[in-house]
Amino acid sequence: MTDSQRLLAEYAKNGSESAFRELVTRYVNLVYSTALRLVAGDTHLAEDVAQTVFIGLARRGRTLSTEVMLGGWLHQHTYHVATKAVRAERRRQSREREAVEVNTLQDDSGADLRQVAPILDEAITQLGSEDRTAILLRFFEQRDFRSVGEALGSNEDAARMRVNRALEKLHSLLKHRGVTLSVVALGTVLTAGAVTAAPAGLAGTISSVALAGAAAGTGTTILTLLKLMTMTKLKLGLSALVIAGATTTLVVQHQTQIKLREENQSLRQQISQLTTENERLSKHSPTPRLPAPPMQVTAPTTTAAVDLQSTNLYARFSKDLKLTAGQAEAYLKANGRKASCLLAAYRTSGNPTLLQEAMQKYPNDPQVDFEAVFDKDLSPEERHQWLNAFEKSAPDNALANYLSALNYFKAGQTDQAVQELIAADGKAQFQDYLPDRIQNDEEAYLSAGHSMVDAETFAVYQEALLPQPSELREFVHDISDLAKSYQQAGDATSAQAALQMIEDLGQRYENASPGEIVVSQNVGISIERFALGEMDPNSPYGSNGQTVQDRMNQLDQQIAAHIELAKQVNPLQQTMSDQDWISYNDRIKAFGEEVAWQWLVNKHGQQ
Repeated sequence: MTDSQRLLAEYAKNGSESAFRELVTRYVNLVYSTALRLVAGDTHLAEDVAQTVFIGLARRGRTLSTEVMLGGWLHQHTYHVATKAVRAERRRQSREREAVEVNTLQDDSGADLRQVAPILDEAITQLGSEDRTAILLRFFEQRDFRSVGEALGSNEDAARMRVNRALEKLHSLLKHRGVTLSVVALGTVLTAGAVTAAPAGLAGTISSVALAGAAAGTGTTILTLLKLMTMTKLKLGLSALVIAGATTTLVVQHQTQIKLREENQSLRQQISQLTTENERLSKHSPTPRLPAPPMQVTAPTTTAAVDLQSTNLYARFSKDLKLTAGQAEAYLKANGRKASCLLAAYRTSGNPTLLQEAMQKYPNDPQVDFEAVFDKDLSPEERHQWLNAFEKSAPDNALANYLSALNYFKAGQTDQAVQELIAADGKAQFQDYLPDRIQNDEEAYLSAGHSMVDAETFAVYQEALLPQPSELREFVHDISDLAKSYQQAGDATSAQAALQMIEDLGQRYENASPGEIVVSQNVGISIERFALGEMDPNSPYGSNGQTVQDRMNQLDQQIAAHIELAKQVNPLQQTMSDQDWISYNDRIKAFGEEVAWQWLVNKHGQQ
């Protein structure tokens, strides 16, 4: 057990404030630096994000595993909190647009970290869990290789190799975004500037507020005010956020915040202004009203999905790569019957008893809950229970709410479905766990003696789109019928809000996670286009002068480009060498299938 794990265990067991304050002191620079990059250098908002992150640690610290790598957990939590805080401003910006801002980077070991900052943390979150942990331990927690090895349960040499491999993968991710730093230069930049000193006194203030927040249970108020400040562009700074919490019992009850009471009056006026501004903005971002009007259900069409046969890759294999029962058990014996291993063995062997074992042993694991939701043997009541479990185990993941909404629509419970859609709309994260699923399945195939080419290819392509396109099509039409019902009831605002929810769902599927295949992307594009097709084509879209029709034209062009690219890729795949397949699959896992297609065409298409 590391020293940080010992402190966390002490806080979890005894509620030790001194242990918690020591953890904040150790990690405040890591959290603040990450937040500062993600909020584009806004120091006040970065402090607010840091405070929210540690409030989350204070509230959840007693439920975290004693084996958790706290630096990794805090980095992930900071990423999600900061992303949510700036989501309104970046909602329609893609990752590719952010990459444009750094495409002039020079391959220079003295490069300024500010050049890489806009995309660094997002790229880190796309690494596998082991690689992400290695990067964070070495460069963010600033540990030497011996300490990294101890934390990872290995030795100094193994840690050095793990960090170097993880750095190469991070370099590959950044290179795709236009960053031209070499691996050595990237390591130098991270060593010199990954962590920025937080403002003096921030750790002490955060510790006090976070501990008080955990005791008073008012973390939701902090999050709400943080979101509100982001929407209105009014940056109050840390002290304003502290006093905002004092309107409940958060700060008033804590002795260390007594001196801030004198500022209450002026800050209450600012909060009043925030409330007024929030009411104004809510008129531009409406949610469907409840109770919803009775739905007039129409017959589903095929509008919400595009069936694009992306590759002929399965023709490459003459054998079924499903693991036998003996191979699956051998894999589990070597790697342990952990949740991730049981799920990988289930997916690669098709043995439902392995999923049942995971469900029994790990009912609070989000990936187990996610997989359980799609178990065809569940009754409607059991599926509802697992959906509730998924929402609890992954409270920041909007996908859990979308799946619950789909289930409620199927049961004819419209109001509950709308409530889940509203909840999903307020969450920045949309996680289908695809990178972890691919990595774990690949390891299972390799353990059974399959070649790297076979293991990588089947790990990438066996993963089905969840939920299935037919279910997505039904879901989209349920929301569309809801919009029509609002329209018929004379509530145009709620109708527009429902259509906006369809569009948001499509955009989330388009950019769900690295490793997406083109079929999945096209399903997202089709969903978004379906929503836009129900809107006035001449109405404005975004803030750059576009119309809804302009956006639909862009989506049509994107689908057409995919179809044309697929026509070039299919014959090339039949002649690829094993090394080509390995490179091809690595690109899919890191960047998605579209990038792998483009690489293949660029390399072999002109010959």
